[in-house]
Amino acid sequence: MYVTYHWGQTTVHPLGRMASPPGGAGATREESPRPQPPPAPRNGTAPKQGALTIVRRSSSKSKPESSPPTDEQLDQLDLDTEHLPAVDTPDACDKAALRLRYLLRQINRGEIPVETLQKNIQYAAKVLEAVYIDETKVKQPLDQPRQPTTLQMRRLRTPCWASSVEKHEAKLIPLHQRRHWPSSRASLLPTLPAVARQQSAPTLVFRRLADEDDELSEVQPDAVPPEVREWLASTFTRQLATAKRKSDEKPKFRSVAHAIRAGIFVDRIYRRVTSTALMQFPQDVVRVLKTLDEWSFDVFALHDASAGYPVKYLGYELLNRYGMIHKFKVQPPTLENFLSRIEEGYCKFHNPYHNNLHAADVAQTVHYMLCQTGLMNWLSDLEIFATLVAAIVHDFEHTGTTNNFHVMSGSDTALLYNDRAVLENHHISAAFRLLKEEENNILLNLSRDEFREFRTLVIDMVLATDMSFHFQQLKNMRSLLTLAEPTVDKSKAVSLVLHCCDISHPAKRWDLHHRWTMSLLDEFFLQGDKERELGLPFSPLCDRNNTLVAESQIGFIDFIVEPSLGVCADMLECILGPLHSNTKNTTSTSQGAHGQDNPSAEVTKLKIKKPWVTCLMDNKKIWKEQAAKDAEDRAKLEEEPNGAPPQPAAE
Repeated sequence: MYVTYHWGQTTVHPLGRMASPPGGAGATREESPRPQPPPAPRNGTAPKQGALTIVRRSSSKSKPESSPPTDEQLDQLDLDTEHLPAVDTPDACDKAALRLRYLLRQINRGEIPVETLQKNIQYAAKVLEAVYIDETKVKQPLDQPRQPTTLQMRRLRTPCWASSVEKHEAKLIPLHQRRHWPSSRASLLPTLPAVARQQSAPTLVFRRLADEDDELSEVQPDAVPPEVREWLASTFTRQLATAKRKSDEKPKFRSVAHAIRAGIFVDRIYRRVTSTALMQFPQDVVRVLKTLDEWSFDVFALHDASAGYPVKYLGYELLNRYGMIHKFKVQPPTLENFLSRIEEGYCKFHNPYHNNLHAADVAQTVHYMLCQTGLMNWLSDLEIFATLVAAIVHDFEHTGTTNNFHVMSGSDTALLYNDRAVLENHHISAAFRLLKEEENNILLNLSRDEFREFRTLVIDMVLATDMSFHFQQLKNMRSLLTLAEPTVDKSKAVSLVLHCCDISHPAKRWDLHHRWTMSLLDEFFLQGDKERELGLPFSPLCDRNNTLVAESQIGFIDFIVEPSLGVCADMLECILGPLHSNTKNTTSTSQGAHGQDNPSAEVTKLKIKKPWVTCLMDNKKIWKEQAAKDAEDRAKLEEEPNGAPPQPAAE
């Protein structure tokens, strides 16, 4: 490839050849002084002055091709990075390509210091980031019909714990056969056809509805016990004015020139370095992670297999499988340090429920939503990165008490955040303070714009887990989906997904759900004990001597979990449906052009898999049976003090 820079009237080629301006064909190289490039911008962005074009090297014999550098040239190369040209100058591509050739040779020989390797790879990467492809120059002919936009389906990376044999087999098996793999390899291929990613739509400002926080008014008085109704109202509603969120700018997507040869070298070298440095997984952990793509993933088994470190291994596996480690140049030791510190924060208060187990469970459920529904194909790499990190840190350093407890007790955290989303604000703030430490900064190689977008997404998602905004969030999304052509903002979409995953344990297999319920009640009762000591009234479900367990879970499923997952599924089908239909129509049109019949021109509506529906029905049935039994036991206890013991049955 030739990279051509236009500064004034001079065209410079990276291999050291200069083309004279018009009228100066006979000028020598000495007679054409090299123009001074503009100063190198920060964060690896391209300069505003001048345009850059990428021209594919022609295979015609009339154009001579450059030969690769000789061994003598490579032997004379100095790897010092202090006196290299600016990354946006013509010499930069030449220097980077030559150094990458040399690094490849030295890696094969095992004669390259790690520090020198890192500095040179970083320089080459900055050179690539300074290269842009001017896509606006490619114009579609007016007489050519516009084709629907389609992108290739995102494929997850092979798990980092997979053996080299499995990786080799993955390359040999055709794509159309991989969907029949067992669950250990199912993550390599999502279940949906290829769908197009869409750029983030402008943030939609919703009109405030008069009763947006009062959806419980529709519940019949006798539908649930008063205690359960009080808990639902105090936890999932809040009378707050909805502030209009400032519309964020659309993220600027740039196309990095991966086609140039140096990009391939950087990718190859970085893969070699990171693959050898990836964290090792114990065999027991590997065995559990083979079921990572299942809806009812057993995070308790992962906790036991990992000796109490589920976040460390599951978080590492997800960020590697989605390619985030490679894409954003995250150093494996830094990621391991970050996840270990996050795990410590979750265990800080020894909570029965809001601990590292819960964090791992929510992160795995988010992974299911991304992978198995095809949502990951609609999101950019940075948005997936932010979604996974938000799931991991969403309850970081949780105190085991509710926001209402912090407000009523006047805690320092409530005073700091003015009684608004007290815990959620702390989770975000504490996580980003941790990321500022160099040994934990997995965002080190993000550009300034990428960091701002990442931080905004994480803040939006974690704040959306505040249960007091539950009904407002659902009603806004319902209203949006009723429009003729709804445009779903990506931030609101992933925020709803994370919120649903945060409350999804009643939609899991019964043995998992029951264990989560008992852990949550233990945490509620511990808060009730603190409220008794402080002389505060009991929060709903926090009095260990007067709590209706079965009824509370039935109400939680009926009024919170089931409607939430229903709206979330509708939203996902709305987002992915049109893209799925475009892919179907494109395929049908292609088949029709080859003489095949198109039996139906109708577009079938996309239906995603909903494994939670069956689990919700089964769990609610069990709770209703338990509630009936508890009611009988309470009736018997009420009869005994009155001196009216149950009469024996007539023979």
